[in-house]
Formats: sequence, C-alpha cells, structure tokens
Amino acid sequence: MSKYLVTGGAGYVGGVVGRLLLEAGHEVVVLDNLSTGFREGVPDGAEFIEGDIRDATKWLDDSYDSVLHFAAYSQVGESVTRPEKYWDNNVGGTMALLAAMRAAGVRRLVFSSTAAVYGEPARTPVTESDPTAPTSPYGASKLAVDHMIGGECAAHGLAAVSLRYFNVAGAYGGSGERHEPESHLVPLLLDVALGRRTSISVYGNDYPTPDGTCVRDYIHVADLAEAHLLALDAAREGEQLICNLGNGSGYSVAEVVETVRAVTGHPVPATPAPRRPGDPAVLVASAAVARERLGWAPRRPALADIVADAWEFARTRQS
Repeated sequence: MSKYLVTGGAGYVGGVVGRLLLEAGHEVVVLDNLSTGFREGVPDGAEFIEGDIRDATKWLDDSYDSVLHFAAYSQVGESVTRPEKYWDNNVGGTMALLAAMRAAGVRRLVFSSTAAVYGEPARTPVTESDPTAPTSPYGASKLAVDHMIGGECAAHGLAAVSLRYFNVAGAYGGSGERHEPESHLVPLLLDVALGRRTSISVYGNDYPTPDGTCVRDYIHVADLAEAHLLALDAAREGEQLICNLGNGSGYSVAEVVETVRAVTGHPVPATPAPRRPGDPAVLVASAAVARERLGWAPRRPALADIVADAWEFARTRQS
C-alpha cells in the first residue's frame, strides 16, 4: 500500500482517480480548497484536508509516495477575462507545490494537463510532438506548468508524467461532472433533458466534417482515471513523460446530440448558432504513446456508454 496526495481531489477527475486508488488498496489524502470542487466529491475512505496547494508544506512529508495534481482552474472563457487568476493559481500554485515536494523528498508526480496546450492543431490526430500554441490563458498556464515540471525533472530528479486530456465525460462510482458554470457539451445536453435548460446551441454547422459540426475525441472518465494509476508505475527518475489521452476517434456535435436523445428519451432541442472563433473542425488525439509507455487502452470507448453513465449520475443529482 502506498500513500498519495491528490490535489483537487474534490473535483471531477481527481475524485474518480482518488476512488480508484482507494479501490486498489492505497491510502489517499485529498487536498482541495473547494473553490471549484465539492465536499461530497471526496471519495469515501479518503482523508480530506480543506486547504490550498500553496500551503502544501503544512501537510506534505516523506510518508507520501507520490502527488497526483488536479488543482487548477479550467474555464477557458474565464481565463480570457481573468488571466491573472489562472497564472496565479495554475502556475504559481504549482510552483509552490513543487517546492513543497522537493523539501519533503516526494519525487513522483502525475500532472493533469490538457489538449488546450495545442491550440488549433494543423493536423489530426494530434501527437505529443506537434507544436504547442495555446489560444487561451488557461491553455498557456497548463503549458507553462508542463515546462516547469520538465525543468524540475532535469534539475532535481523528479519522476513525472503529464497527461494531456481531450474531452472527458461520463461518471464512475457516484462521481460525475459538475461545474459552475457548466461549459461542457455532454452535461449541458443532459441539463436540457432534465429540464434545467430549454435547448442547446450548436456552434457551426458548416465545418468540413461529414455532418458539418465539429468533431471531438471523447474519453470515459474511468478510462482516463485508470491511466493515472498506470502513470504512477511508468514514472522514471529525471524524466518527464507526456502522454495524450483520448479514444483516437471522434464524434461530431450532432452525433453527441443524437446519442443523448437516444439514451435519455428526451427530444433535446438544438439551435444552430454561428461558429465560435478558434474552434477547430476536428480535434482527435493520438494515444499511441500512452499505449506504448503506460500499457493503457480505453475500455469504454462507445459514446452511448459514456453518455449513459453521465445520465445516471445527472439523474441521481436531480432526485
């Protein structure tokens, strides 16, 4: 059994990862300031510390095997209007966390990164060697942390894995997606099915795709979480391993809408809207590095299964 610190473990992905670690027999300590997470999102059996990552030196010591770091602000739109918030927390907070890890002698890290570091990719599927050109302060802050971690590995022998997510959806073990405000397609569609919204806007129907709507790579949150456990075993001293996580195939917005209609039995009105600036037509991951280095492959790739699990969680919250 190992002891892990999960920063941001009261949030969506961090909560599911914490749950899987507990199921594997490990000791889990969740550190979260609840600014975007929820107390009920902390998995049963985990120790919970309400606090900020800047203060990690108060709790981090050599009893910990590793840190899994999810404590970041992640709203792209907000990052444009309040960039200082994202630089302060995502970059400044991580710098403080790395210093605390160094002082405590904790030398293994799995970092929650994002496909937003690639910006508008010139080709698809996107590989880890493709140019990084983030189009928002959120993506730029995550890329800055990736660079920071790389320097920590080279200079101080940290063993680190950065996992770049594409579109995460679904639910696991009572943990599901809930953001305030919500900006992700699947939970927005489920809000329509539950009567919380009247319709959904489809931004652009004239893209060079089979049905004219954007295509995105959707990955089940449980598959994503399993990659983090594999990453702990794959981390090597002095190396930063970067892996994209996705299914390697995409679903269009129109396909997601139709799948939600089929799963929920609700008509889910969809209203055409103009394209949003910066939305690429297709954004799909190559997960070849994760398959090779982590031994990882998604076990729940079907969109209907992803939506069904998300729907079960959304209805549970509604009742």
